[in-house]
Amino acid sequence: MATGPARRLGAFEFARVQLIACAALMALLCSLLGLWAGVTWSYWPHFVASVVIGIIPANLAMVACLRRGGPRRTELLLTAKPVIVAAMAFIWLGEVPTGTDLLGALIVMAGIILAILYGSAEGAESDRMDGPLWPVIGLGLLAASAIGFGFLVMKPAMLAGTDPLAVTAIRLMLAAFVMSVIGLWPSPVTRPAPDMTPALLGRTILPGVIGYILSSSLLLYAFAVLDAGVASALGSLSPVLILPILWWVDGKRPRLMGWIGALLAVLGTGVIVAL
Repeated sequence: MATGPARRLGAFEFARVQLIACAALMALLCSLLGLWAGVTWSYWPHFVASVVIGIIPANLAMVACLRRGGPRRTELLLTAKPVIVAAMAFIWLGEVPTGTDLLGALIVMAGIILAILYGSAEGAESDRMDGPLWPVIGLGLLAASAIGFGFLVMKPAMLAGTDPLAVTAIRLMLAAFVMSVIGLWPSPVTRPAPDMTPALLGRTILPGVIGYILSSSLLLYAFAVLDAGVASALGSLSPVLILPILWWVDGKRPRLMGWIGALLAVLGTGVIVAL
């Protein structure tokens, strides 16, 4: 869904438009729900670190990876995130997942990798690669590490009582502010797109709402109540969930192994939740 607009606008402008729109929506939502009073502001360094590391460079790296490598390769590289997050959580928070949770997470990861490798039909237009492979790998791993850190660093604030929706709003507002300031720099990279249309604007904002608002908020809730590595594994299910979307967009049915991977991911999720 985001591949076309990202390639047309460029990584910076695509991210800037998404962040500003989503920040405005989340600020309005938190104001209507009265969530600002429950924010534990003493954790402001965590908010800043989450934005400076976990949103801006992470998003720019992910969009650049998406533009160069397509959605399948990007999602495959992002599957490294649960492993990275689990290592960070063990070192920083001393979290050790139970054997059942670890088994479920491993089944989920195996299913996700199968879904990514075999989920899209060969030759799909959205999966073409521009340029060599090594920058795609570097950008994908950078995005995975930064995204994982951005969520993990907010766990202490949420354990102290800050609502995950408020966390999402603050992160987005700070990121939108920083991106807007950077956008004042006179550079071709930060120049607004001259051919922005209402249709392109909508196609740019919609993936942002799904990713920044819905997905991020739900993932923050998971980080607040589960071990970070397990939460990150469950939050990596998007390659499984987008199989029908890729089928619809590209008009090519995903291969059998892709669907088997999807079933494995669902099975692993059941192991984590039920046992």
